[in-house]
Amino acid sequence: MIDRSDISVAIVALGCSKNLVDAECMSTKLREAGYSISDSADDSEVVVINTCGFIEAAKKEAIDTILRAGDLKYGFNGSHKLKHIIVTGCLSQRYPDDILAQMPEVDIVLGTADYGSIVEAVDSLYGSPEDFKRKYEGKPGGMSHLMTQRDISTSGYAWLKIGEGCLHRCAFCAIPNIRGTFVSRPMEEILAEARSLADKGYKEIVLTAQDTTNYGIELYKKRMLPTLINEISKIEGIEAIRVLYGYMDGIDDELIAVMRDNPKVVHYLDIPIQHGCDKILKAMKRHDTVDIITAKLQMIRKEIPDIIIRTTVLVGFPGETEEDFNELLSNLKRWKFDRLGCFAYSPEEDTPAFDMPDQVDEETKKQRVKQVYDTQYPITLKSSEARVGSEVDVTIDSVADDGIFYVGRSYGEAPDDDPVIYVAASSDELKVGGRYKVKLVECRDSFDLTGESI
Repeated sequence: MIDRSDISVAIVALGCSKNLVDAECMSTKLREAGYSISDSADDSEVVVINTCGFIEAAKKEAIDTILRAGDLKYGFNGSHKLKHIIVTGCLSQRYPDDILAQMPEVDIVLGTADYGSIVEAVDSLYGSPEDFKRKYEGKPGGMSHLMTQRDISTSGYAWLKIGEGCLHRCAFCAIPNIRGTFVSRPMEEILAEARSLADKGYKEIVLTAQDTTNYGIELYKKRMLPTLINEISKIEGIEAIRVLYGYMDGIDDELIAVMRDNPKVVHYLDIPIQHGCDKILKAMKRHDTVDIITAKLQMIRKEIPDIIIRTTVLVGFPGETEEDFNELLSNLKRWKFDRLGCFAYSPEEDTPAFDMPDQVDEETKKQRVKQVYDTQYPITLKSSEARVGSEVDVTIDSVADDGIFYVGRSYGEAPDDDPVIYVAASSDELKVGGRYKVKLVECRDSFDLTGESI
């Protein structure tokens, strides 16, 4: 019989917010089964590495993390406590056999449909040899592992996963192969989890999925994100609801009205447009056009004038000429997104773009990424500077390293990717997770803002 309490397990979460939720669920399942959860692989017998495998940079990060764990396992750094490595998530869904064949330090791999088997997998490391399986590999995606009550690893806010997979089939993207087609989580489960988060004191809820704007489209036969938002807003204790990762075609009059009129919905949208040239958008198999993007932005800003909009663009897609790229730059100047992330195209096997002709060389991609950020810098700086002097509600996430300031976010700063607000307490001590009125007094070159609590 296994004495689980004597076995420490660490969870390492890489990649996106959806991956973090999956990791939190695995950690909760292991803790409830009796395992001791550790904060560090250095201090554990077992490490579970929940990987991202979306683009080349993410795959490299995952492989490097596995190799570092291997050094711990084999005692190359003087430590011999770590005995077992389990790899889960996107990389193991895409390359289970390659991982096991080429990385002998890995004991077990679990795909994206098999998070719920994590206790069984760890048990097998200490059980009978006939119970041991090296590979758990179901169909891509699945949400059976999600829990309405789970251990939260973030402070100040909590992610709430409302769907899995993606309906879109963009030519560059491997997500549908890794996570499956889009599936909505039943609304009653989401609301039960939201109530649990509120009971734990979380005031800001961040709704996340590969495409939140399509929530409900296959389960309820229509888009139900506006209804979901309104139902969550009725829960006592929740003060801010943030919606991330939407598509232009899902941002309609009903959703904009809810965002405008419901006081608990923060005025922030993350809408990855990927490009600003019709030729490239069509080659990418995107549904948007330059005219559609322009019209939607005008509509959103007319109805919600103070909204902060973030986007993501992809440069170096096969066939992207200098003219196409310059059109992107021109439209970025015109659209004036408040926040922007830029990535270089990464050829991903089993996607339509993988073997397209006219691949762009790596040096050109690198230069184009820099040009995008150089173009965007003054736009974002001006957007941030325009907020100086305003008063905003700020969620406190942590205390700054200097021990003087608090680190927080207003409606205009999403977790992880955006700048932050450094808050000086005017009188009373502030609490992590609390929301306070703050006057913004300064904008830094990094776009971070400084403010004073009122």
